[in-house]
Amino acid sequence: MTHVVVLGAGRVGGAMARDLALDFKVTVADCSEAALARMAAGGLSIRRADLSLPEGVKQAAADADLVVGAVPGFMGFATAKAVLEAGKPLVDISFFDEDCFELDALAKAQDLTAIVDCGIAPGCHNMILGDAARQWDRITAFECLEGGLPVVRTWPYEYKAGFSPIDVIEEYTRPTRYVKAGQVVVFPALSEPELIDFPELGTLESFNTDGLRSLIKSFPQIPDMKEKTLRYPGHIEKMRMLRESGFFRKDTIRVAGVEVSPLDVTTALLFPMWFMEEGDEDFTVMRVTVEGEKDGRKIRKVLNLLDRYDRATRTTSMARTTGYTCTAAVRLVAQGGYTRKGISPPEFVGQEPGAWDFIRADLAKRGVVFTGGDSAL
Repeated sequence: MTHVVVLGAGRVGGAMARDLALDFKVTVADCSEAALARMAAGGLSIRRADLSLPEGVKQAAADADLVVGAVPGFMGFATAKAVLEAGKPLVDISFFDEDCFELDALAKAQDLTAIVDCGIAPGCHNMILGDAARQWDRITAFECLEGGLPVVRTWPYEYKAGFSPIDVIEEYTRPTRYVKAGQVVVFPALSEPELIDFPELGTLESFNTDGLRSLIKSFPQIPDMKEKTLRYPGHIEKMRMLRESGFFRKDTIRVAGVEVSPLDVTTALLFPMWFMEEGDEDFTVMRVTVEGEKDGRKIRKVLNLLDRYDRATRTTSMARTTGYTCTAAVRLVAQGGYTRKGISPPEFVGQEPGAWDFIRADLAKRGVVFTGGDSAL
């Protein structure tokens, strides 16, 4: 049986490990005794490892047939590099800042398949665009709106982090790149707020985040592309005030004779308020719109997703949508449905005939269902 090692036993990593255990031998690696104890209580094999060190990653992955990366974004690039150096294929959900293609030569030299950014967004929306680009004559526009939110709105932030909170703050600080009229443009994060109505949810606000990532390089011929994150109305202004006041700065300042990082103080105060307690219910909403031409006709694809917390398994929607996209890709690779060597952002997977259909069907089996389709313009 294929042995899959999951690096990271957090909320999403744990959900992926439990899902993969249905089909594979699975070992979960982490440095947290508490997180590993939760995995062991669920019948999973565990391995204590310091994943902040390359040698710790390599030791954890030593007997793996395939590795799944589920570490926080700031660790993602180094972790992926160590996995590839260890000669192991990889499917990764880490939202790291570095250019994934910097690892392409290493992956090809090791003759390895490595899929990165393989979650809900980035992830599914990349695959949807790749699948459309494979079948259509031309793509003229692409937009993705996506957000994960708590069902219960609690003042002051009306937000809970469904994945690594430090990665959430990255969304509020990392400059965002869009494509407009064929040119790459850079906006501050949290810019261009819009109010958008969604069935069953009401009004949410959208703002710029750096979600296009590899799409900018993969599809330079598409003249207009953007990605925006969704929150409850009012959240943007709170985050902008914190950012512009310096609370997200990573450098140090002297306070009462002590050197402290504003970001460290902010995270110490914010993260307990953003922490999702066991049983806290959430939802994930996503709308992907692609426009273009096929067989001489103008065409539009709109796919919608509204996923909710699973009460039966006590699994958050963000863990379901992010994690199950990744586990579907693991199954695709394990079955030989995707064999491209080197670094593959998800749009490369989408360009493989049948791959997005496989991913979408695997998600649907787990209740993560995209609705909608193509229509004439």
